[in-house]
Amino acid sequence: MSAPLALDETALRRTALIVAALNLAYFVVEVIVAPLIGSVSLFADSADFAEDAAVNALIVLALGWSLAARARLGGALALISLLPAGAALWTGWQKFSHGGVPEPLALGLVGLGALMLNLLCAGLLVRHRGTGGSLGTAAWLAARNDALGNVAIMAAAATTAFAWHSYWPDLAVGAALFVLNLDAAGDIWKAARRERKALAA
Repeated sequence: MSAPLALDETALRRTALIVAALNLAYFVVEVIVAPLIGSVSLFADSADFAEDAAVNALIVLALGWSLAARARLGGALALISLLPAGAALWTGWQKFSHGGVPEPLALGLVGLGALMLNLLCAGLLVRHRGTGGSLGTAAWLAARNDALGNVAIMAAAATTAFAWHSYWPDLAVGAALFVLNLDAAGDIWKAARRERKALAA
């Protein structure tokens, strides 16, 4: 049976529900645009939005669970956060094998929209990053990493348009998103492990 929520956890649940809906909506945008313009980085970023929607939806469900259940979920969230890394790796290999330069204007505009949305989400979540243990950590890291990734996508679009008409800028950003998601997965796993150690003490 779930415990009554503290006020800060109630606020986190409400915020996570809003963030989940926003991420799901932009996932649809990017997953449609990415194959149309042939972008590795947008496809990887669309997977990020799907991951963020799932993470925040799980937070809505899991707040009020016991600390042990939260710690187990934190470990699962770490594995979920690896999904975009796998998507970036696969699409990067496909781009390296078959080539093709993404359309830079569409890449930049979609990247800008994603950046604005992720800055909004990060702003909503920053006050909750210490709430709910690994749950709050997972939500905050997801929004932060996406905002960083969107800046890189816009840089790739500008480079492709004005300096180097090649698939390499887009491919490089896909590789960076791969590394960023590995780092986030490690941070979430460490937060969950700290919770498990606290329960064992």
